[in-house]
Amino acid sequence: MNSKKRLLGLTPTELKSIVAELGMPAFTAKQIAQWLYEKKVRSIDEMTNISKQNRERLAEDYEVGAMEPIDCQRSKDGTIKYLFPVLTANSKQPTANSPLFVETVYIPDGERATICVSCQVGCKMNCLFCQTGKQGWQGNLSAADILNQIYALPEAESLTNIVFMGQGEPMDNLDAVLRVCEIMTAPWGYQWSPKRITVSSVGVPGKLKRYLDESDCHVAISMHSPLHEQRLQLMPAEKAMPIAETVGLLRQYDFTHQRRCSFEYICFGGLNDSPLFGREIVKLLSGLECRVNLIRFHEIPDVDLPSSDEKRMEALRDYLTHHGITTTIRASRGQDILAACGLLSTAKQITTSPNNPNIPK
Repeated sequence: MNSKKRLLGLTPTELKSIVAELGMPAFTAKQIAQWLYEKKVRSIDEMTNISKQNRERLAEDYEVGAMEPIDCQRSKDGTIKYLFPVLTANSKQPTANSPLFVETVYIPDGERATICVSCQVGCKMNCLFCQTGKQGWQGNLSAADILNQIYALPEAESLTNIVFMGQGEPMDNLDAVLRVCEIMTAPWGYQWSPKRITVSSVGVPGKLKRYLDESDCHVAISMHSPLHEQRLQLMPAEKAMPIAETVGLLRQYDFTHQRRCSFEYICFGGLNDSPLFGREIVKLLSGLECRVNLIRFHEIPDVDLPSSDEKRMEALRDYLTHHGITTTIRASRGQDILAACGLLSTAKQITTSPNNPNIPK
């Protein structure tokens, strides 16, 4: 394995410490940050306003650390699923014989282009309806490995939005997620507006509050049932942080301006898509400025859950909208390549050529 440290994912403060240790001028840290986050270079040699001597000194122990995707699958609807190698995971270190990967989904839609990034290899939450949870948990991604999914994406320049809705629970790897959000929104970083970034969560005690306090990015809560007992059957995380407690926490924050609060709701036919559930959702969310996204259930192996039909989903959408909750039915994208909601998994690790002709250059 490469023993060099990565510059990708570091902040200006950390870069200042590095250049000081190497005996370089302090302003070199700002230059490195500009090469990383404004110009998005792949190698230290490209940092041409830094002297050759200092570049060579830096390159002895450091590298940019960007890694290209090693595989991709293309959906008939234009969605692309990429397979990215993972250099570090704090639970399991990848080796040549046991590499680690995450899946990342690029979703073009007219003038919008969204990337769905992963923050863990697998997931601890083990939601009944999610393929990622069936994989188990193999480790948290470093900020560099999360950011790399954006940095090395072939379509990176077209991106308009980022959603942390790929593999893993973002609150379970909050330090790295917050760092990536900082890099994406900081004046020295990508300079994005926080409203272009949405971070999802099932609800994790303490961590969700910290995210709401330390970030201005949007939040999306995986609800899937407004009823405690049923949600507990679907999502073990309900035991630690019931949905009613999560909503109570959200009520302490202001979502009447740019920051948005939304709820993800997978519809299971005859289980959670009736008018009864519409009434319970209205009761639960009453007075909270939010929206609800209804999602089709995509079947996964060995899970006996039915999918809702279009008419029942439309009826639930219309009921919630009529009662003051803006509700949409999310278009299912990339289902034919297992890139849709709940289908991401790298349990079967893929070995493929880094020169895959399907990957755009």
